[in-house]
Amino acid sequence: MSQTRAAETERLSSLDRVLDQQPHGAELGSELFSVTDLLDGEVTLRRALTDPSQEGERRAALARTVLTGKVSPAALAVVEAGARQRWSGPNTFVAALERQAVRAELLAANEKGALDQVEDELFRFVRLVAANGELRDALAQQYSDLEGRQALVSKLLDGRADPITVGLARRAVKARTRTFHDTAEGYLSLAAQLRDRVVATVRVARPLPADQVERLRVALGRQVGHQVDLRVVVEPDLLGGVRVEIGDEVIEGTVAGRLQQAERRIA
Repeated sequence: MSQTRAAETERLSSLDRVLDQQPHGAELGSELFSVTDLLDGEVTLRRALTDPSQEGERRAALARTVLTGKVSPAALAVVEAGARQRWSGPNTFVAALERQAVRAELLAANEKGALDQVEDELFRFVRLVAANGELRDALAQQYSDLEGRQALVSKLLDGRADPITVGLARRAVKARTRTFHDTAEGYLSLAAQLRDRVVATVRVARPLPADQVERLRVALGRQVGHQVDLRVVVEPDLLGGVRVEIGDEVIEGTVAGRLQQAERRIA
């Protein structure tokens, strides 16, 4: 890991600790999402809160001036702590606050004993979208009506999933800098981190027997040094074998993947 990336990881971890110390009320995540929306729309404010020529306390004071009375003390504490940090740029700061908004929602789910349910429901919805081309295209139109796309999510999930799942899925549709799929996958990774686990997506051509899934989970856990949550995705086009994705690492073992590699070598 580069020195720059290591420093950014530490800043994120520091902000995680600030959020973890706050009461995880039902509104904390919503308030932090509202702050990210505000900063997305206010370029001058976004830059001022990350201005490296100003001391961290001055940036925190600006956040306090702008947000006092508009968000709870818990949300303000997180934003102030973020403003004190030195980020690589304004957008990185906003992404860090969005991370805390998602974590706040997940922590609220955990406190009511619903974290596993929310994680499973969100994963299933991501797979539903990925498998349905028409739905995937409808949610991917970032320049079309956001409210309409979010209403579609609500139509599909309201009454069928936990309200926190619905809220996160609606939020992922906004997809500030990435696709819906990548944004939602990021949310799932944060859920796994809250349980000191990592997520491994296993793509196979046909369903795996339960004992094979368990052996694979244990083997991957030894490799990464954490307990692993396996997300098994069946894709017949892979023909055979297994492809494992853990974060940015891909272990290619599918027939289709090996054929593609062979074709590239021949070309």
